[in-house]
Amino acid sequence: MSASAGRELASFALPSEPGNERQALDKVAAAVAGSGLSPNQMERLKTAVAEATMNAIEHGNRDRSDVPVEVTVLEETGAVVVTISDRGNGAGRAPAEPDLDEKLAGLQTPRGWGLFLIRHMVDQVDEISAGDRHTVRLTVFRSGTPPAVARSQG
Repeated sequence: MSASAGRELASFALPSEPGNERQALDKVAAAVAGSGLSPNQMERLKTAVAEATMNAIEHGNRDRSDVPVEVTVLEETGAVVVTISDRGNGAGRAPAEPDLDEKLAGLQTPRGWGLFLIRHMVDQVDEISAGDRHTVRLTVFRSGTPPAVARSQG
C-alpha cells in the first residue's frame, strides 16, 4: 500500500540529533490519539517509533543534524501507519537475530536489539530502500488482526 493510500494525520521532520526520538514519539502519539488504538497498542507504537527514529538518526543519517529524519503518520482502513525515513540506503542494516546467550558470552555485540524490538512492538514492519532514502513502515491494526485475515476468519 502506498503512502498516499491513507489519510495523513501528521508529517514532520526532525534534525538527526540524539534525543529527538522523544519528540517523534510525542508527535506521533498526539497524531493518533483519536484513532482507536488501545492504550497497549499506543505504548507499543510509541516504543517502535522511538527505536526506529533512533536507528534513522544514528545509522541512517549518522547523527548529522543537518540531515532530517522525516516522519509521516497515516490512518488507513483498519490501521495506523507510521513511516520513518532517513538518508541512508539501508545497506548493512540486517543484523543477526539477537541471541542473549551469545551476547553474554561476547560472541555478539551488546547492541542490535532495536529492529528486534520494533518487530515485536507492531503488527507489521516493512523496510523500503530507494537510492539514498531508507524508510521503515510501522503498521498497527486497530483490531490487532490485518483486515484481510479478519475477513477470512469471519
